[in-house]
Amino acid sequence: MQLKIIHTDDGSNSVYNEKLNEIYHSRHGAIQESLHVFINAGLKYIKPTKNLSILEIGFGTGLNALLTLQHKVCDRIRYTALEPEPLPNEIIRHLNYPTVLGKPELNRIFQLLHSCPWNQSFEIDTGFFLEKHQKKVQEFEAPFDQYHLVYFDAFAPSVQPELWTLAVFSQIYHVMHPQAILVTYSAVGAVRRSLQSAGFTVERLQGPKGKREMLRAIK
Repeated sequence: MQLKIIHTDDGSNSVYNEKLNEIYHSRHGAIQESLHVFINAGLKYIKPTKNLSILEIGFGTGLNALLTLQHKVCDRIRYTALEPEPLPNEIIRHLNYPTVLGKPELNRIFQLLHSCPWNQSFEIDTGFFLEKHQKKVQEFEAPFDQYHLVYFDAFAPSVQPELWTLAVFSQIYHVMHPQAILVTYSAVGAVRRSLQSAGFTVERLQGPKGKREMLRAIK
């Protein structure tokens, strides 16, 4: 991959993929976008439970996992992340999320999110278990009714249209608990229609800074 670090408006760094001409986060702020879309509209929206299973499509910089751990809403979280192209260490070491969050003590945890073993469950912090898989969502198999919350954070539909299809959303629907939710930053009509065709009830929400809308889908 042809990658370089960029600075976003809230002070947090993101990554630019030159080959795809795509940024991993909003230029208006990596942290503000992730908080708005995945934490506030997803993690903090679901009904309280002692044990929570989360599936992330697109682990990327690990920001969503870090924020989920920071805003932990229950005693035990099992976090499964899919990332076919993990970031190299020379990029990871320039990501400044703990510093921007004012939580330098999270540096150790953030590094562990990236350095922990693949393809096995690893306890990153008390009650937070991460299981990373270096594979595409189309290659991933999980039991029926497995996840309470899905972070759909793939590259944009214009860049990776094969990930925003009825087939993929139907696959994800199958592994979600009844009443589980999926959140994504994209609100384009084709995505909304594919989610609805897969069986989801879809609502448009106000988007993060710089984006008018986002989607939340309920099984």
